Amino acid sequence: MKEAKLEETPYGRNPADEGWFVLNLGDALAVRNEEKGGATYPLEPEGGPFTGFGVNVQVLWPGEPNGLYHSENMREAFLVLSGECTLLVEEEERPLRRWDFVHCPPGTNHIFVGAGDAPCSILMIGARAEDATLHYPVSELARKHAASTAKETPNPDEAYADWPGDFLPVRLPWPLE
Repeated sequence: MKEAKLEETPYGRNPADEGWFVLNLGDALAVRNEEKGGATYPLEPEGGPFTGFGVNVQVLWPGEPNGLYHSENMREAFLVLSGECTLLVEEEERPLRRWDFVHCPPGTNHIFVGAGDAPCSILMIGARAEDATLHYPVSELARKHAASTAKETPNPDEAYADWPGDFLPVRLPWPLE
């Protein structure tokens, strides 16, 4: 297997093709929506996501959800790398801190919300398959955190229809402070 090319951008480095690579998050490209969803270090080539599994590091500021409350038919795992957040899972709230690990079997409703007084970073890993499906239920608990869809749906475009703006490239300091 060849080494992947790392593309230099004004916002950091990003894998440009398939292959093995080493990338320090302090040098990596991130994308951010200033209004919702936090920031993401994609860690995958621009030409397409990894096959079989997905991986990224998500950064959340206090009170900011990383997306909408949902479940998938694939397994996911999360590790809080820094800071604090709240896990909304199966209509319960769980406070999380650095080094807390979360496992979500297929069908587990969940989402993360930044907490504390500083940014939180979370390593997110999930299985990927061509037959992957999503489900966005309406949740009163998630609504309190601006993380519920208005109408139950399996369609991400419909679920996120009222979310503002795009994710734009940014350079974030790493480690987070």
